[in-house]
Amino acid sequence: MPDFPLGRWISLLYRYGQIYISRELEPYRIGRGQYLFLLVLYQRDGLLQEELSCYLNIDKGTTARAIDRLEEAGYVRRVQNSEDLRSNRVYLTPQAEEVKPVLFSVLKKWTEILSQGLTPEEMETAQQLLSRMSENAFKHIHGEGK
Repeated sequence: MPDFPLGRWISLLYRYGQIYISRELEPYRIGRGQYLFLLVLYQRDGLLQEELSCYLNIDKGTTARAIDRLEEAGYVRRVQNSEDLRSNRVYLTPQAEEVKPVLFSVLKKWTEILSQGLTPEEMETAQQLLSRMSENAFKHIHGEGK
């Protein structure tokens, strides 16, 4: 049995990851929570701001602040949704496309740091276990795990 509950280790890894990523992306004016929005938009550019909130399971106010900062830094632009004038679609700018390789490089390096000394089999096991734990958490939070 570990000295700390499992959630404590996951929390520590998350916080250390946020510190590392923030430090690496600071020269690009991308804050610790903002890169997540870029990652989603790299996959599905032009999502509604509300869809970004739902996809990342982040409240609308936090999403709005993150998008504000990314817009100020020149990485995204908001366009009023023609189907519902109360909502905005969020699009990447050319500047966001230019920083994409940097962002993915930072994330790859963090994975390399985390996996130092682990065998490929151990990494695969870790990924499988974390994936299953995430599914369990999702089901529990959404009432499917009772």
